[in-house]
Amino acid sequence: MAKKHGKKYREVGARFDQNALFDPAEAVEHVKSTARAKFDETIEVHVRLGVDPKKSDQNVRGTILLPHGTGRTVRVIAFARGDKAKEAEAAGADVVGEQDLIERVKGGFSDFDVAVATPDMMAAVGANLGRLLAQKMPNPKSGTVTPNIGGAIRDIKAGKVEYRLDKTAIIHTIIGRASFEVAHLLTNLTTLLDAVLRAKPPNAKGAYVRSIVLAATMGPAIRVDPNRLRAAGS
Repeated sequence: MAKKHGKKYREVGARFDQNALFDPAEAVEHVKSTARAKFDETIEVHVRLGVDPKKSDQNVRGTILLPHGTGRTVRVIAFARGDKAKEAEAAGADVVGEQDLIERVKGGFSDFDVAVATPDMMAAVGANLGRLLAQKMPNPKSGTVTPNIGGAIRDIKAGKVEYRLDKTAIIHTIIGRASFEVAHLLTNLTTLLDAVLRAKPPNAKGAYVRSIVLAATMGPAIRVDPNRLRAAGS
């Protein structure tokens, strides 16, 4: 059975051809105009790549600091001890601890978005919280396991986002809020897409970027023309 959309969704969707491919600037203008909810909707981006996520040499993953942030208040916990714990607190971590924090998370604490850790804490964190944290597990590839824990926390709070393939070769992430200016959303989008383009695996064959879709939390999909990315970022 086809999904039945509400009146507002149908009204905003009727303003443009939903099968058309837009250049990034047009797409951002359209997606901003579709955000009609009473709350400040998140602007999402979904990028389908022509790679095989089952092959380790075609994995696409990284982090990028969005120039204008995400518009979100990100709650960060930090596994650190001694001077590094003080550094994490000074950088704005919401909760800092070592074994006490591990036990708290094991007990059900989950009111956080990102977990970071110093390298010396990872043996204990991994042994106790591997299954519980799942995708929130600190990871060197995402910059969340680092001796520079203060810098990592500041970057996350400032708008650092991770992009990574799911099992269907799609990257799902965000570029800001509907209240952002069009120019700021566009800069965030092109910064993200430039990073994804630079992360192309050497063994990827054929078209690398297959499709790009923007959407507000409650809005319809806006399709971006992958062939016009370079022009937008130049």
